[in-house]
Amino acid sequence: MQNMNLPPLRLPRAILFDMDGTLTEPLLDFPRIKAEMGIGNRPILESLAMMTPADRQAAEAILHRHEDQAAQSCRLNEGCESLLRWLDEHHIPQAIITRNSRSCARIILDRHRLAIEILITREDGPFKPDPHPLLLACKQLNVNPAEAWMVGDGVYDVQAAHHAEIPSIWLSHGKPRPFADEPAHTIAQLPNLLLLLQALRDKGDNCA
Repeated sequence: MQNMNLPPLRLPRAILFDMDGTLTEPLLDFPRIKAEMGIGNRPILESLAMMTPADRQAAEAILHRHEDQAAQSCRLNEGCESLLRWLDEHHIPQAIITRNSRSCARIILDRHRLAIEILITREDGPFKPDPHPLLLACKQLNVNPAEAWMVGDGVYDVQAAHHAEIPSIWLSHGKPRPFADEPAHTIAQLPNLLLLLQALRDKGDNCA
């Protein structure tokens, strides 16, 4: 579903993907993790930044345990492999931008043999919703931010894309949007993203 208040989408020169809940089925039980960390309903990474060194070490151990356990058993979302194969065939490079740890992301990439070379995690500096990781990915991919798409299932993906002036594609999983920020386009599942890309390709709407 296109946001009619924004310019029409054009075929991107690169796609930036969130990982958890976007390329993979949702990995993490965030309420459980937050309860074990004792942070209430506050955002996890932002809460870690406010802790004393000792408390942060203990909380990070909890987070890493959950991330690594989930990564070992995660499954790709339906349509992920077909989508990535089509992007490769049409020479549209990809990056993964995640608030997860690098070790967790590497487990997932290796487990599912995903050949996405650009991986930006929370260890690489400011994380979503800051635009930094999106702009860093665009720089590494040598594309103008306006010619990339950010695809994700969370509010931080949409907010980071807005800040970076990158069109955002929100993956809804068929649920109502629980936040006010409006994406450029909404899709229910990854196969819908492939259909959108194919339609733009067939129209000749190519910014490459």
